[in-house]
This record gives sequence, structure tokens and C-alpha cells, in this order.
Amino acid sequence: MSPREQLNRTEIKIATMVWQGQTNPEIALAMGTTEQVIKNHLRNVFDKLGVWTRLELALYVASNGGISWAAELPAAAAPKAAAAAAGLGASNSN
Repeated sequence: MSPREQLNRTEIKIATMVWQGQTNPEIALAMGTTEQVIKNHLRNVFDKLGVWTRLELALYVASNGGISWAAELPAAAAPKAAAAAAGLGASNSN
């Protein structure tokens, strides 16, 4: 099992967004959560991939497929990943 295969959908999305240069607050806004939750996910990603910094994470993603990380998510997750990548965040439907 490759290190990437150990990541769940959320961790893959966050790793891809870090690779795209988004900050923790930007990622939190796009995913509809808090910055602390993003930091917790990043710590898990760092541990699973064996990296120590955001730069190392971005380089790891870049050297292992870049944007294809999010594109390889199952179909149900793809629209959410695309919206997050576009910075659209969560919508409010009442």
C-alpha cells in the first residue's frame, strides 16, 4: 500500500489544496470547517506520508501526480473537490 492510499478523501483534498498554495484559513473556508480541524487533518497527513512541513507535503503531492490526486477521488467526492479547488466552499440551501 502506497502512502497516498493510506489517506482518506478529506486528507487527499486538503493535501491537494496545500499543493495549490492555499492557506489553512482558505482551506477551512472552502471545506466549511475550522482552521483547527484543518491543522488536525494536516498532522495526520504529515504522519502518514512521513513529511514534516507544508513545503514537503506540496513537493510530495507534486512529485506523485499533483492535481490528479483530487481527480482520482471516487465520483461522489469529485464535485466537492472541484468546488473546493475553485474556492466556492459550502453552499447554504434552505
